[in-house]
Amino acid sequence: MTAGALAADAGPIHGNPLIEIPAGPFVFGRDDGPENERPRRVVEGQSFQINRTEITNRQYARFVEATGHRPAFYAGHPVLGLDDRPVVGVSWADADAYCRHYGLSLPSEEQYERAARGAAGKAFPWGSAAPDETRVNAGAEVCCSADSRDGYPMTAPADAFASGASGEGVFNLVGNVWEWTKDVYAPYERSGEEAQSATGTFRVLRGGSWNSDPSHLTTTYRLAYDPDFRFSANGGFRCVRSEP
Repeated sequence: MTAGALAADAGPIHGNPLIEIPAGPFVFGRDDGPENERPRRVVEGQSFQINRTEITNRQYARFVEATGHRPAFYAGHPVLGLDDRPVVGVSWADADAYCRHYGLSLPSEEQYERAARGAAGKAFPWGSAAPDETRVNAGAEVCCSADSRDGYPMTAPADAFASGASGEGVFNLVGNVWEWTKDVYAPYERSGEEAQSATGTFRVLRGGSWNSDPSHLTTTYRLAYDPDFRFSANGGFRCVRSEP
């Protein structure tokens, strides 16, 4: 845990506790980045809990064994399939089914961003300093090639890079693997009701990954992605428990 981290609930997923994110206003979006991250505003957030790390291959395999759900595409891969690495090769529906099995859900974009950047709207989970090999598993300076300077040419263990954790003690909210959110991709300018009823083609991934360049490694970057695609070697997820 990082300094100032909140107490964790063991939660339903063995080895991956739920970290409390308190209610209160927080900064969402930004005005000095890509068009789809605008506008910056202050949102009144409800409390929720989020997995301390990405869901790992070991944790996903337990779900497969219990339910008969199809395995992750990279299960058994000599690197991507290691037990302690975040599961990759899962569609949005696979990730959604996993979270629902444990009485949880995928995070909304607002929940993910609040967990990643804190209430004050930090550029990175750890603060304002640029990403480096001590804080984040990332790619080369030019998109989108792997880079092993951080010690990992592909995925890193889900509990690696503790110095890059958020103030509340959540790991790898930037880098390692992109993470599915529950939201359909839509412009922020839509009203909350319109956004909730959106029926677009794509879902939103957040956080960047092991082969992302610096422009993708922020707490606000939004990637619209085909929810049916399950062959990505750099896309995973984690779950949340929301207040009733």
